Amino acid sequence: MGYRENYEEWLEKADLKTREELLLISGNEEEIKDRFYAPLSFGTAGLRGIMGAGLNRMNIYVVRHTTQALAALIKAREMNEKGVVVGYDSRLNSKDFAFEVCRVLVANRIKVYMFDELRPTAEVSYAILRLNAAAGVNITASHNPKEYNGYKLYWSDGIQISPSEARIISEERECIDMFSDVFLTDSSSAEKNIIYLDRAFDSGFLSAASGVCETGLAARPCRDLSVVYTPLFGAGYRLVPEILKSAGFKNIFVQKEQSVPNGEFPGIRTPNPEYAENLALAIETAKEQNSELVIGTDADADRIGVAVRLRDGTYKTLSGNQTGAILLEYILSSKKSAGVLPEKAAAVKTIVTTELVSAICKNYGVELYNVLTGFKYIGEKIDEFKKTGKTYIFGYEESYGYLPGDFARDKDSVSTALLICETAAYCKSQGKTLYDALCDLYLKYGYYEENTSEFYMQGLDGLEKMKNTMKSLRKNPPEALGGLAVSGIKDYIHGLDGLPASDVMYYILEDNTVVIVRPSGTEPKIKVYVLARGDDKFDTESKISAIKQEINQIYF
Repeated sequence: MGYRENYEEWLEKADLKTREELLLISGNEEEIKDRFYAPLSFGTAGLRGIMGAGLNRMNIYVVRHTTQALAALIKAREMNEKGVVVGYDSRLNSKDFAFEVCRVLVANRIKVYMFDELRPTAEVSYAILRLNAAAGVNITASHNPKEYNGYKLYWSDGIQISPSEARIISEERECIDMFSDVFLTDSSSAEKNIIYLDRAFDSGFLSAASGVCETGLAARPCRDLSVVYTPLFGAGYRLVPEILKSAGFKNIFVQKEQSVPNGEFPGIRTPNPEYAENLALAIETAKEQNSELVIGTDADADRIGVAVRLRDGTYKTLSGNQTGAILLEYILSSKKSAGVLPEKAAAVKTIVTTELVSAICKNYGVELYNVLTGFKYIGEKIDEFKKTGKTYIFGYEESYGYLPGDFARDKDSVSTALLICETAAYCKSQGKTLYDALCDLYLKYGYYEENTSEFYMQGLDGLEKMKNTMKSLRKNPPEALGGLAVSGIKDYIHGLDGLPASDVMYYILEDNTVVIVRPSGTEPKIKVYVLARGDDKFDTESKISAIKQEINQIYF
């Protein structure tokens, strides 16, 4: 059917509230087309989109339809009794969408575990592994603006679903009608059949998350570190303070205005700790409390940002690359000093994450694995290590996502919050800050700096613009960028370096600076990463500036 026919079908078959919303746009042809020209696409990242009525929106019908396709796969593999774990974050409609998932699963006679309130993303992954479940669904759009929500799907290994499973579910969605082919039980029946995971379940998760700091780390004696935490209205509001207090940190202050879950995210454009302005209120609280450290997590508590008090009393935010490098150096140096660094230790990073990690791992004799962007690939490496006898030490991506243990298969801000505080406490015992630790890294390994640019391509032709830009990069590759010759080009479109196919262009410049261009998997934008190493801050920033300017002029 065309977009008009789809619109008319929804006007006929949807519930009253949805029909009322659709009638409000009856005279807006462009809006109707945008909502109904195609279904919200389903891939290895699941679903993510603006909330509202329509095929190309996040709503109860799209959630039910996708869950019915998931149910078909679970039944085909006879995994009904293993069950599905369902979680959700603080976003608008997240709890309602999660309950709709349960209604469909119960109607399909599939066991359902649902958290009794919002939880961090990593706890969903942890629950799948602990309960030996068939799959997991987390209703979240992570760090996106308040208008968005999403459907993040995990398989029995606790990792986001593979391309093969995503393809099966996507094809199943095409075969079943959104209104007539979805099994749906009533709310009362669903309630009776859901196995709720309450706060007692958290104890196992917190114990596992705390375990990342129990072997060979040195900060235990120092517990007077003062920390301000902001959950940015999200799912970390309870467990992050709990894990810190249980570890003995007593001076933990939660930023009051942002402490209660709220899907409107008042006062911030998007609940993303990557943006320094989102930590501004927490920094003001830190000034009042004379705190050394500020940490903040996003809506589903899988990302975490950091700000450090400098010696002059001001606060400096750290990038995701910088935080990860500091944590990795602390882990490896502590374990080596304690004599507990495993012989076959391995770390993982994404290809767009700082090359400083390579230098750190080389120094400690730790094998480093590069994977494609997306934490699922780090999760896959953890499982691979279990089969090959390697010991997973740490994994991270530049976009503020870290996993210091193998208790889950997705990035986790809860365990990372503890690790950050342990590291900061150790630094304090040495008369230093986390920023001092970063400066020490640069003295030891050289000056590294990274920059990420985002080019949004909104509208109906946004995807086409993204495809054409990537096509241009392949057809007319640059010979030089920022005055530096391009000495090597990697195109991952058909797979490369043992990694699966991905729409990524990777340029190596003559001084080993790396430039990477890739479309976002969740938003209508292209991201450009510059990973540079120079003699000092000025030298490195000058390289990055010249490269960015040239890329912008040529391709964007």
